[in-house]
Amino acid sequence: MPPKRTHAALAAVAVAAGLLAGTGAASAHQPPRWPVAFDRTATYPVFQNRPAGEDPASPTVAEISAVGEDGRTLVHTDALARRIGFLDISDPGRPRGLGTLSLAELGDAEDEPTSVAVVGRYVLVVVNTSADRSKPSGRLDVIELRDRKRVRSFDLGGQPDSITVTQDARYAAVAIENERDEEVTPPGGQEGDLPQAPAGFVRIVDLKGGSPRSWTTRAVPLTRPDGTALPVLADAGIAAPTDPEPEYVSANSRDQLAVTLQENNGIALVDLPTGRITKAFGAGTATVDGIDTVKDGVIDQTGSLTGVPREPDAVSWIDDRYLATADEGDWKGGTRGWSVFDSRTGTVVWEAGNSFERLAVRYGLHNEGRSGKKGSEPEGIAVATYRGVRYAFVGSERSNFVAVYDLSRPAAPVFRQVLPTTNGPEGLLPIPSRDLLVVSSEEDDASVNVRASVSLFELGTGTPAAAPGIVSAPDPTGAPIGWGALGALSAVPGRPDQLYSVTDAAYADTRIMTIDTARRPAVITRALTVQDAEGRPAGYDAEGVFARPQGGFWLAVEGATGAGNKLVRLDRDGVTRQVVTLPADVAAGLTKQGFEGVTATTDRAGREVVWAALQREVKGDPTGVVRLGRYDVASGTWSWYGYRIGTTTTPGDWIGLSEITVVGDELAVIERDKLNGPAARIKRVYTVGLPKSAAPGGELRILPKKLAHDVLPDLRATHGWTQEKLEGLTVGGDGQVYAVTDNDGVDDATGETAFLRLGSGRKIFGRD
Repeated sequence: MPPKRTHAALAAVAVAAGLLAGTGAASAHQPPRWPVAFDRTATYPVFQNRPAGEDPASPTVAEISAVGEDGRTLVHTDALARRIGFLDISDPGRPRGLGTLSLAELGDAEDEPTSVAVVGRYVLVVVNTSADRSKPSGRLDVIELRDRKRVRSFDLGGQPDSITVTQDARYAAVAIENERDEEVTPPGGQEGDLPQAPAGFVRIVDLKGGSPRSWTTRAVPLTRPDGTALPVLADAGIAAPTDPEPEYVSANSRDQLAVTLQENNGIALVDLPTGRITKAFGAGTATVDGIDTVKDGVIDQTGSLTGVPREPDAVSWIDDRYLATADEGDWKGGTRGWSVFDSRTGTVVWEAGNSFERLAVRYGLHNEGRSGKKGSEPEGIAVATYRGVRYAFVGSERSNFVAVYDLSRPAAPVFRQVLPTTNGPEGLLPIPSRDLLVVSSEEDDASVNVRASVSLFELGTGTPAAAPGIVSAPDPTGAPIGWGALGALSAVPGRPDQLYSVTDAAYADTRIMTIDTARRPAVITRALTVQDAEGRPAGYDAEGVFARPQGGFWLAVEGATGAGNKLVRLDRDGVTRQVVTLPADVAAGLTKQGFEGVTATTDRAGREVVWAALQREVKGDPTGVVRLGRYDVASGTWSWYGYRIGTTTTPGDWIGLSEITVVGDELAVIERDKLNGPAARIKRVYTVGLPKSAAPGGELRILPKKLAHDVLPDLRATHGWTQEKLEGLTVGGDGQVYAVTDNDGVDDATGETAFLRLGSGRKIFGRD
C-alpha cells in the first residue's frame, strides 16, 4: 500500500516584502532590507540520479532528507521508486548524483521508505512493509553510509511514519502511525473515522555505544494493554484516544519528545530516557477569516473557517519550552497556518491566522483549485539557528513555497521571506553548519514535465539573486490583490514606471493588473475586472493585452476552437466595446492554439492598426510558418504575414509564438518551446520588420527574423525550475525591456512567476 506522506518541513528561496495584515497574532511587517537572506543556489531534478537504463519518465521523488556529519552527503527517501537516493552537495551550486539504493536489495520490492536520519557513519532508514492497513508492519534498517551495506535491522512492530534523532545522538524515536483506512467504517462511525485498530505508538531506539550491534529498541504504548484509552490522553481531550496515530516526532535538548497525533488533534510529550508520557494536550480549534474557501476560479478572500481542529502535522521544538506545529489538517480540520504552543501549559501563544494563506496570494502562489479543501496546506515545519538567529521554516504543500520567520522571540514570530519551491515540498533539512537549507519535493509527473527535485538555499547578505520579481499590494479591504497566470505585458501610456498585464483562463474572471516597476520587487497595485458588453464580469482567455494611447485596451482572446479566437476592445473601465472575430477560413484552420499576443500602432492621422500573433500553424499553411495578423480598424479588414518558427526533435514538443509588441519600426515576438526545467531550450525574443501596409493576397509573405535576445540564461539565473511559459514582453515607458512567465495558476506548474528585467531597449533591440 502506498505510505502516507511523512512530514518534515520545507524550504526554498527568497523574496522581498512584508507580511500582509492577518487575523489574531499575525501582524503586518515591512519588507526587510536584506541584511541576510536565503538565496537559491541550485535545483536538482532527482530523475537525473536514476539507475542506469531506467526510463527517465519513471516516477521518482524526493521526500524526507538527511545529511552526513560533514554536511556534504545528502540522503533522501523515494517512496514511489522504493529506494534511497544519495547526492553530493559539497558544492551548493552544483549538486551531483551519487546513485541510489533499492529497498529490494534489503528486503522486498514492495517495501517503501517513509523517513531517514543519519547517526555518525550510519543511515537510519524507516521502512513500511505493511501488506494492508489492518496488519501494519515495518522495520528500521541501519545502513553504512560509506559502502551502503546494511549492518542491522530492527522490527518496528507497526507501520512507521517519521523518525528523529536527539541532539546528543543518544536516542532515536520513530512515530508508528498504524494509519486509518479511509474506506473503512468503524462501528457507530462514518467511513474513514477513528477508531480503527491497531492503535499507533512510539518506538524508541537506544543508540548505546558506537556500534549498531549494541543498540536496542523499546515501545511507548499510547493505549492500555487491553486497548482502552490512557488517562493522560483521555483527560487531555484527545479525539478517539483508543486509536492514537502518531504523525511526526521532534526532540529537544532535554531529550523530551514531542509527538503529533494529527488525526486525534493532539500532542503528546514523552521523556525519552524513561519512555514515560509526561504530558498530553489537545491542539484545539481555530477560526480563520478573510481567506478563499470556495473552488470557483475566483480568488475571493471573504470566506471563513469556524472552529476547525488544527490537526497538526509536522512539529519542531523552538527551544526546550515552545513548540511550533504546521496545522495542515487531515480529515476534519486544518487551519491553513501554523501555531506556537507553550509545552508547559499546552496553550497556543501565537497563531498565523490568515497570514500564511495570504502569503500565497500575495506572491502569486495561491492554488485556487484547493480553496474548497485545505488551501495552501502547511505541512512541514523546521526550526534551526543560523549565525545566532533562530528561524522557523514553514512549508506549503499545495502552493509550493516556504515562509521563513525570525523566532528570536518564540511567542512573536516575525516574517522574513517567502521561498518558492518545486511541487509538493515535503522535506526540509536545515544545515546550519554550512549556512544551507535543503528542500526535497515529492510531486513528479513526467507527462507535464513537473519533476521532483532537491533544492539548495544558502544564507547570504544582500538582495537574493533569486528573489521573486513581483508581488501584490493590499486591496482596499487590506487583503492582498489576488493574481497569477500573467501571460502578457503592455506599457502604460504616459506612465514610465507602470505596466499592464492580464490574467487568462486559469481564473473565471479576467482582470487587468497594473504593475509598478519602480519598486523591487515590482508590485501589482490595482486589478481592473474586465466586463462584457452588458457590464457583467467577463471570463476571457486573454493571452495578450495592449494599452491604447487613446484610452482603453485591446485583448487577444484565445478560443477553445478556432472560431473562439477574437480581438476584444475595452474602454478605460474595462467594459467590452468591440469584438473582432477571425476570418472564417483562418478560424477553420485553427484548433485550440490561437491568439497569443496583441499590439497596435496609431499613425499621425489617427489610423489604428492592430497586430496579433497566432501561436501555431494554420491548417493548410506551410509547415513551420505561423501567422502574424494585421487588422485595420478603420476598414475592418485582416491581412496576414508569415513567420518561420524554429524546429525541435524532442518528442511531444512544439515551437510557437507567445507574444508580440511594437518596437520602433519592428515587431518583437517571443518564440518558445513547450519544455521546462532542464529540458527547456528555446525561450527567445526575435524581431521582424514592421510592414507599412496590408499584405497582398495569395501566399504568405514570410518576414525575415533576427534574434534580439535569448531569455533562457535569464530564466536559468534564478537557479530554480526553468519555467515553460515565457509569454509576456514589452518595452516600458522607462525604456527598459520586461518579460514575464505564465504560472498557469499553479496548475501542473511550480507556480513561480519569473518577472524579468532584461535590460534597456537600446541593449536588447539596438534602439532607445
